[in-house]
Amino acid sequence: MPRKSISKAAPRSYRSTLRQQQAEATRARIFGAAAELFAREGYARTTLAKIAAAAGVSAETVQGQGPKAALLIAAIEYAGFGVVGEENVLNLDVGRRLLTIDDLDEALDYVAETATDIHQRTAPLAPALFGGADADDELERYLDRLLASIKLQMHRILDVLRDRGWLRTDVPFDELVETAVVVCGVETYLRITHRDGQSVDTYRRWCRRMLAETVVKHNL
Repeated sequence: MPRKSISKAAPRSYRSTLRQQQAEATRARIFGAAAELFAREGYARTTLAKIAAAAGVSAETVQGQGPKAALLIAAIEYAGFGVVGEENVLNLDVGRRLLTIDDLDEALDYVAETATDIHQRTAPLAPALFGGADADDELERYLDRLLASIKLQMHRILDVLRDRGWLRTDVPFDELVETAVVVCGVETYLRITHRDGQSVDTYRRWCRRMLAETVVKHNL
């Protein structure tokens, strides 16, 4: 009897895993197609039908991912981290790597490089995000939640540095978080690399230097 039970459960488990993998692959195609369209055509001109056609799925499948505003936020998260909906950056590979670093200089290099890499993938979506939020109340609400989430993730990152005794203590922790959010923010990245015409590497070096000068203890 036990053998029959195992032989019946295995195919169901396999089919369930396969369906899950197929669903994730479909979601990845949708988010990838959405990111490309939002970056190229902007928020207003990108439609769910266009995303469906680009992803090779039905419009109903795209609609199942939520309204257009939610889809843009999901596309940004996917472009930046390869996943959608993870609330704690320390649960991702990029966050777990930070937890293994026990040298301040290496940690500063890693944070600056990671922020720069993420901006290179997500900055093309910024015009659609900020422009769309000005005209779409729903997207504005999503943007507010996204910005709150970014601040919370930076809080967690600086908590790691604080636990190692690397942060300055003459400034309130919340102010250090605000400073790091501005230094590592996409708006700052765009100002330096797009508006001022500086290179991506210039931004990375500047970001690293600003974190060292404003957030970290100076007597380490």
